[in-house]
Amino acid sequence: MSTEAHPEPAPENARPRPATGPGPAREAAEGALVDAVVASFDACPDPRLKELMVSLVRHLHAFLREARPTQEEWAAAIDFLTRAGHLTDDTRQEFILLSDVLGASTQTVNVNGTAHGGATEATVLGPFFVEDVPRVPLGGDLSFGAPGEPCWVEGTVTRTDGTPLAGARLDVWEADEEGRYDVQYDPARRSARGSLRTDEDGGYRFWGLTPTPYPIPEDGPVGRLLRAAGRSPLRAAHLHFKVAHESARTLVTHIFPEGDPVGREDSVFGIRDSLIKRFERQPAGTPTPDGRTVEGTWSRVRFDIVLAPSEG
Repeated sequence: MSTEAHPEPAPENARPRPATGPGPAREAAEGALVDAVVASFDACPDPRLKELMVSLVRHLHAFLREARPTQEEWAAAIDFLTRAGHLTDDTRQEFILLSDVLGASTQTVNVNGTAHGGATEATVLGPFFVEDVPRVPLGGDLSFGAPGEPCWVEGTVTRTDGTPLAGARLDVWEADEEGRYDVQYDPARRSARGSLRTDEDGGYRFWGLTPTPYPIPEDGPVGRLLRAAGRSPLRAAHLHFKVAHESARTLVTHIFPEGDPVGREDSVFGIRDSLIKRFERQPAGTPTPDGRTVEGTWSRVRFDIVLAPSEG
């Protein structure tokens, strides 16, 4: 993982936006270029690809013609994307992080969201989901030694008609109390994450960690961009879920503790009111649901998950 710390370079030859427009001749040339690039996709055999590329070209050129970046500013943008690519690997996705902090990930969730009679709302995947995770039995502990306050999480997975979904797979992951995911320590490490299956009544339960706020990774180009823009890198405390069943639409979501001071300032715009839950802190010595002995305080939360019907 890169630990480069050089600041985001400021373009040396940035110029103020001109008070007047580019003039009729320049406007015509710019418009003709847009038309030419759009026309270059006329023979595209895939209608959806053609639609996407034409829309992208029109919006990209509209940005260029409105903001009128200098050559140096455009080169800095390309360098930014190049460095994001160099930092991306199997356990860290800097492009997802960029998509998140620009609100694009949440907006994509929004435009794909369809109301289905009380189905649980989706939110962003985040950059630290991994496929290869340990299986945890019901009632097991997926913290695997990660530091943090223990948290008992329980609930059910059902269809929108209330039918329990036995055998639904839940992938769960979170940052530890130091604000780091396992793969940020070591790409091969697995802690504070795991998968489990619901029982015959659609129920699930496990031990995790009480979520705490943390900054998104700041050692890469996205972190430096936020600093340059004067934006907070903090994410609201949350616990990730990915829930799948063959008879329903796969859900990617989080839950957020009630009263989190970060609140609406979440750096990736991922909070949904329906996903804010009460994590009830339990005094030291309080008996746990499974008879576990916990030193110090612990918390508990209930999250009942409702999956939308599968498409088609």
